[in-house]
Amino acid sequence: MKRKMTAIFAAMAAAAVLAGCSGGQSASGTEASAETTAEESTTAQETEAEETETEETEAETSAEAEEAEEEDEENYDTGDASLDNPRNQDEIGENELLTVSFGTSYNDSRRLTIGAIEAALEEAFPEYSVRRGFTSQIIIDHVKSRDDVDIDNVEQALERAADNGVKRLVVQPTHLMNGLEYNELVDGVAAYSDAFEKVAIGEPLLTSDEDFQRVIKAITEDTASYDDGKTAICFMGHGTEAESNQVYAKMQEMLTDAGYANYYVGTVEASPTLDDVLEAVEAGDYENVVLMPLMIVAGDHANNDMAGDEEGSWKQTFEAAGYQVTCVLKGLGELEEIQQLFVEHAQAAMDSLSS
Repeated sequence: MKRKMTAIFAAMAAAAVLAGCSGGQSASGTEASAETTAEESTTAQETEAEETETEETEAETSAEAEEAEEEDEENYDTGDASLDNPRNQDEIGENELLTVSFGTSYNDSRRLTIGAIEAALEEAFPEYSVRRGFTSQIIIDHVKSRDDVDIDNVEQALERAADNGVKRLVVQPTHLMNGLEYNELVDGVAAYSDAFEKVAIGEPLLTSDEDFQRVIKAITEDTASYDDGKTAICFMGHGTEAESNQVYAKMQEMLTDAGYANYYVGTVEASPTLDDVLEAVEAGDYENVVLMPLMIVAGDHANNDMAGDEEGSWKQTFEAAGYQVTCVLKGLGELEEIQQLFVEHAQAAMDSLSS
């Protein structure tokens, strides 16, 4: 394991004023010069002390402001963290199924989505010990600070597997697509490949055309009660700068081709944008809009960017356009069909170990 250590060394220097006599200077002049120099030195020290005190006060004020802001951000209930299993236990055995997710600090959603996927994998593969790894260190640190719950990052999870003597390691990501994070995961696992006899990595959710069809079936069946001819059903994805962002356009195209003309797909950080989705909805004859995340979890993006009351959120934007808006805070991971897809992807990865 690599360790990084940073040492910070601060040095302070003091200047001494030396007074002496010269042939052209009187004793009284020397005393006056020394007194002036001493006064200037004292004044400089006082000024420096005042500046230091001001800087310390500003730093304290800034820290208090940040702390107050954090308290404001935490003034909501995300559920009981103790109900979720962090799956960071030792005594793994020779076979491990490591489920890797970006993660979420929303406790209920984490349990109902990521936790449900892990439980489905555990039920399907009792010969494997299912463990968890998150790719977001920010989320890991946030959950630890707020709830005192330890969640392994990917490196820690891989080290735990190696330390426990795991021989067969299957890594199943809960990523939506084969994008930047998935590629980083592949590289990270490759760095530990020598620690295990056999390693395989499962595919993300949307890989094959059949995957798209299965996901479309899952989300349309789950939202069928809203499909009354007067309602636009809009899904909000995350979006990425990578080429894999095309999955959203493909999902939209396949939904439309399958006859779901009132289903729309957009993203928070890429295209299609919220404006694109709004324009498409306004081209139809709808009275209501249902918003649901096209994400594994219903975390920060779903609760704030989608369902938040602040200006610019999807909810606020559609309400301002005159629609009755219903927000469904349910991540894809809650759907059994989605959980089954991850089980099948993990199975394919396991099968590859025997080929």
